[in-house]
Amino acid sequence: MTKLSEQQYQVVAKSVSDKKALPGALLPILHDIQDQLGYIPKAAIDIIAAGLNQTAAEIYGVISFYHHFRLDKPGNHLVEICRAEACQAMGSEALEQEIKSKLGIDYHQTTKDNNVSLEPVYCLGNCACGPSIKVGERVYGRMSGEKFSRLMDKLSTYVVELGQGENHAR
Repeated sequence: MTKLSEQQYQVVAKSVSDKKALPGALLPILHDIQDQLGYIPKAAIDIIAAGLNQTAAEIYGVISFYHHFRLDKPGNHLVEICRAEACQAMGSEALEQEIKSKLGIDYHQTTKDNNVSLEPVYCLGNCACGPSIKVGERVYGRMSGEKFSRLMDKLSTYVVELGQGENHAR
């Protein structure tokens, strides 16, 4: 297991220290860590478990139960595909297959260049304009394979201009 960097350790330790007295502290701690780091490093599980007097298995069980939590560093861009009924009725299943094929990944995976992570989502609140996807904080309606390709071209250029080290998935 990879060790935490000093910065990661400080984020995890402070989150546990600040929130361990809260009722049901685990979820606020996990959200805080993921909000700050973009994911929950596997090496953080033992620190969280010790701080809450729980086992690592208990912590891992909660993380793996909720699809929102990630144990691996996400790509520069988080792409979420709506899988709700309204979007499915508008062709999101075909779009989903096309996007997976274009990216060469499945849900809960990241492209080899670390540019894109792909996640399912179960309603983006954009039902009248389905099928919809969300990239970062922006929702795109009436998405097609062609529109997605153009969007990915723009995002690749955006990452190159900003530099690869920045995380735009949050």
